Amino acid sequence: MKIRIVFLLSLLYIFSSCDTEDVLPTLTVTESSIEISEDQGLTIITATLNAPTDQDIIIPFALLGTATYGEDYIISEQDFIIPSGATSVSLSISSIQDNDVEEIETIRFLYSCGPTGTKGDKYCGPDAPGGASCSLGPIVCPGAEDFLNSEITISILDDDADSDGDGINDSDDDCPTEAGVTEYNGCSQPQQPLLIINEVLYDPPSGIEGDANGDGTREAQEDEFIEFVNLGGSLDISGYTVHDNAQERHVFPQGTIIPSGGVLVLFGGGNPTGAFGNAIVQTASAGILNMNNAGDFVTVYNTNGEVVLTFDIEPLSNNPDESYTRYPDLNLDPGADGILFYQHAGIGEALGAFFSPGTKIDGTNFN
Repeated sequence: MKIRIVFLLSLLYIFSSCDTEDVLPTLTVTESSIEISEDQGLTIITATLNAPTDQDIIIPFALLGTATYGEDYIISEQDFIIPSGATSVSLSISSIQDNDVEEIETIRFLYSCGPTGTKGDKYCGPDAPGGASCSLGPIVCPGAEDFLNSEITISILDDDADSDGDGINDSDDDCPTEAGVTEYNGCSQPQQPLLIINEVLYDPPSGIEGDANGDGTREAQEDEFIEFVNLGGSLDISGYTVHDNAQERHVFPQGTIIPSGGVLVLFGGGNPTGAFGNAIVQTASAGILNMNNAGDFVTVYNTNGEVVLTFDIEPLSNNPDESYTRYPDLNLDPGADGILFYQHAGIGEALGAFFSPGTKIDGTNFN
């Protein structure tokens, strides 16, 4: 909260004149935010006295700027009065959502402690200084800027604009002037470490062909795996956790750092044997991943308990006896068919392979 101005209230006691011997209280006017979103934006304007008085204190104000009152925003109160015996009063300014693409709009909240302040004056009376009387409520007339000599400026940020035309509104776009993709929050390249799930095997094939972890045996729970790829900068995921719908299945141990472009394969269990494309290889700390063939939901949380990424098995629950993988490798945007993950063996580059933990679909290393 920024303090905009501190000044002496002059002659704003209702029903009294300002005697030169009066000790005037000090008034502070603050705002909770100088920028609000068009979508449910809110800022609170608060006037505070350093000590209570025995009379009501009127604070006249006007609403100017490029934003239109009643169309772009509303206020909670038409009067701004600190009651007798109180030390503060607040009103809120709330934005109004629309579907128009607009520039940043401003609200100029002008206020003053002029000597003519009495409740009941007309908003724009001809006898008022500068053409605007010191009355309450939203004053909109040319003289307001001359008469109301202190102000707070609030900006309304449009959430409908898409400056770079990438389909992501500027309010949600980390790179509003550079066309990008949703996975990168509107940027063409990751602006921070970006972890994705690239391949999932929740239904290993029957027989030795299902030995995904390479330990010489096919075991339905142990051969399940999740392949993570880091598309951003070096990422320390020590303490991150992996959950299914039922419970926590894995805690990444201390020192788990995935380099930029690096891969980590998490198996359900067993004794993973093989190169796996030089990926980091771990097994579930709970002993199994237990991804349900009939539908499950995988969630990864960071050390603050925030969701890092998710994977919904439900749309893919057809007991495929092979993995599901992004195609092309590391693809972030669904094709025209809306599909992002495909069954592994049906992809030409796979040459019939049912899975490729730690490597690209064709079995080559990612880097």
